[in-house]
Amino acid sequence: MNLKDSPEHFCITFVQANLRGMFDLQRQIPVYLLTKKNILRLILLTAAFALVFINVYAPFGVEVWFSVTRWTLLLYSSIIILTGVLVVVISRIIMYHSSHRVTIRLWQYLLWVLAEVFFMGLFYTLYQKLILFDSRFFPDLLVTSVQNTALVLLLPYSVLWLYFSWAENKKRLEMMSNEMSVDSGQGMTHFNDERGVMRFSVKTSHLLYLEAADNYIYIHYLDNNKPARLLLRNNLKKISLDLSGSVMVRCHRSFIVNSEKVMLIRREKDGLLLELDVPDTLHIPVSKTYIDLIMQKFANLQ
Repeated sequence: MNLKDSPEHFCITFVQANLRGMFDLQRQIPVYLLTKKNILRLILLTAAFALVFINVYAPFGVEVWFSVTRWTLLLYSSIIILTGVLVVVISRIIMYHSSHRVTIRLWQYLLWVLAEVFFMGLFYTLYQKLILFDSRFFPDLLVTSVQNTALVLLLPYSVLWLYFSWAENKKRLEMMSNEMSVDSGQGMTHFNDERGVMRFSVKTSHLLYLEAADNYIYIHYLDNNKPARLLLRNNLKKISLDLSGSVMVRCHRSFIVNSEKVMLIRREKDGLLLELDVPDTLHIPVSKTYIDLIMQKFANLQ
């Protein structure tokens, strides 16, 4: 085996690329920071951490807010914290929609986070001044609030970024390993039926897309540069697991497409369309559920 084709070479190259990109402030932020699932995780963890932080560390003068029992104070402080976390919720919604129109660079993301810290700190400062009638000088109060807010936000942000990065890197390494396995099989993609028995092997470079048909799947491919298809008894869910890490990617509840055959991604009124590089142009729809996966797949191919 050529050293360049070895798993060790893939791992070393992968790590080197990540270290080079880590300090590049002009690079686009990772896609995993902008997926709905991970944004929801970030909001929930931030809210939970803030709740624990304010009741254990007791910043913002929380211990003198109300002359009530500890459990009642927990309830009141929870309401205040969750109200403050709305700053993060609104910010991340704006970031999510903005990312579909413009590219967000790393330096822009870092400034965005600092803005979240400032505005959340400003919210708590105004709350202390206007509701609790705190007598401290406003700028001093703002500095203290921003410092405490930085702890509330930056700690869970950092932990989640590390976790998301680890999960993404693990997934990409698995994909590279699987792609090596496909290459070692003479460039063939194998298809099993619903019982796990292999029925067809198609040259990967000839594969176009898979299409669901009730309890069957149509395997569309090129035969002497002409479209052809095979019928396999299975479902896309099982097939997508078998093809995980390969060039085949799920783009719709009814379609799996060969990413190497995609010539153009076009946005239409009804959503994204994938145009395949074949003699007779084919268009495969991308459903909203799989947009993030598709964009991430093609980002990794760059």
